Amino acid sequence: MLNSHPLHRPLQAQLGGLATSIAVQLPQGQTLGPADAPVKLLLSAWSSLARLKTGQIGALAEEFVEGKLNLEGRMRDIMAIASGLLPGNPVLSNIGWWHNMLGRARAMNLHTLQKDASQVQFHYDVSDDFYALWLDPRRVYSCAYYRDEAMSLAEAQDAKLDHICRKLMLQPGERFLDIGAGWGALLLWAAEHYDVDATGITLSKNQHAHVQRLIEEKGLQGRVRMELLDYRHLDERQPFDKISSVGMLEHVGQANLERYFNKVLRLLVPGGLALNHGITAGGADNRQLGAGMGDFIEKYIFPGGELVHVSRLLEHMARAGLEVVDAENLRPHYARTLWDWSDALEAQLDTAHTVLAADGGDERAEKTLRAYRLYLAGSAMSFEKGWIALHQVLATRPSDSPSAYPFRRDYMYQ
Repeated sequence: MLNSHPLHRPLQAQLGGLATSIAVQLPQGQTLGPADAPVKLLLSAWSSLARLKTGQIGALAEEFVEGKLNLEGRMRDIMAIASGLLPGNPVLSNIGWWHNMLGRARAMNLHTLQKDASQVQFHYDVSDDFYALWLDPRRVYSCAYYRDEAMSLAEAQDAKLDHICRKLMLQPGERFLDIGAGWGALLLWAAEHYDVDATGITLSKNQHAHVQRLIEEKGLQGRVRMELLDYRHLDERQPFDKISSVGMLEHVGQANLERYFNKVLRLLVPGGLALNHGITAGGADNRQLGAGMGDFIEKYIFPGGELVHVSRLLEHMARAGLEVVDAENLRPHYARTLWDWSDALEAQLDTAHTVLAADGGDERAEKTLRAYRLYLAGSAMSFEKGWIALHQVLATRPSDSPSAYPFRRDYMYQ
């Protein structure tokens, strides 16, 4: 009987109240919801019903990755369903003294040199060819800047690279450091368009090899270098005029933030500028999203990743001795960036599976692909809802000389 399970009636009422309709196929084959719904959820275990009813989105996502349930439909519709199932604001559900105490204890041992290297490689060394399927041609794996709403993803990423260089007021001959340089887009853009002497560091072996090839292909060996190096090992004897850190903040860890910015300060000449571009928490006290979403990201995507609210970020920078001179929230830009990535991946799922299977076999490829599909679309939804944000924070190392920082912000947008 369709109504034999005690969760059938309350679940039917819950699903019926969603703005986007969903059909749920139960383990015995019966279906709850309209047959023509744009999203279909196929369950193989009764335990999934309780997770669905209580809005444990992270647990359901894990079951999808592990093949214990299946989802059919557009990712945008699936995320609309997920948002409607949540029992409350996921920013507020991970706040409390016990959660924070556990978080602090966990953070103390999370970011050793060895762990940071393995955690970065877990994510970024999945497959260069896989990332190339859905990133722009420069493989910029961070929030784009849609200066014009008509911009393509590639155009918006170029605009982001230049936006950062303008904020830093890069000048020919300056020593420029990019901490966490990824596939080298900003490093090479700064060298080619602003004629700086550029150094980048990464912990990803794949990224390091890729950028080394690009440096040689472009004939930039004399003034661009990419090092496989932890930021803690950077030589401070020759400080830099300008420093950028894009997408690095999330990997530093809350327990290390003040130490990290102290390092940035020592690496910067007096009067120099440093720009930090990173994801920030939507709430003042939560380290990750609730409803199991943060746990899902930790397990399948970014092990060791931690977020801080922008207020905490500014506090850590100030305690390190840096003076913040500008801050900009690009949250809507990251929502659009992630949807562009998600749409690009969804358009070539078969190719993506083939690329991933070449490195790890079919079963691992399917798990990785399912995890990234949910990660990209779920992150897009999270930025849209304001559960997480993206801040560019520009700071200077104070000096006795008058600041070179302009009186007005319009120089960034000319």
